Amino acid sequence: MKPPPPDLSRFEHVKALKVAQYIRPLALCCFRRADGRILVAPGYDHVKQQRFYRPLGGGIEFGERAEDAVRREVREELGAEIEAPRFLGAFENIFTYVGQQGHELIWLFEARFRDQAFYESDVFEADEDGARFEVHWVHPSVFEQGEAPLYPEGLIGLLQQT
Repeated sequence: MKPPPPDLSRFEHVKALKVAQYIRPLALCCFRRADGRILVAPGYDHVKQQRFYRPLGGGIEFGERAEDAVRREVREELGAEIEAPRFLGAFENIFTYVGQQGHELIWLFEARFRDQAFYESDVFEADEDGARFEVHWVHPSVFEQGEAPLYPEGLIGLLQQT
């Protein structure tokens, strides 16, 4: 099933407005549902006029381990606790977003939600520092068929191998 067209007003939350001008360490977390869908947040680059998706997560704070950061980020964004985080790999992501170059070092994890209710709805709301946004359970075929990319690049290939 094709995802709904983007509601652009919901994509540009606080951190989407400016790309960091330094190498940013991130911890991202993939969640999979029994039907093969993965949980992602939609985004939109108005310069490229491109819809895209990305797993949940965010910045690693100084002195914080990547696994602790991914737990904190999911708790902050969804109010959810996770279990069994498993390190999948690391990515160096050099990209252009809204016309600005960005550079990230990403630690990628896969985990499960403690609360099974998170697996029951196809779309639900998240919050990042007071900015509300939707997260969607999306089938990998959306990314494989080029309907919208999954970032960071190479993530869909890694998920297919694990």
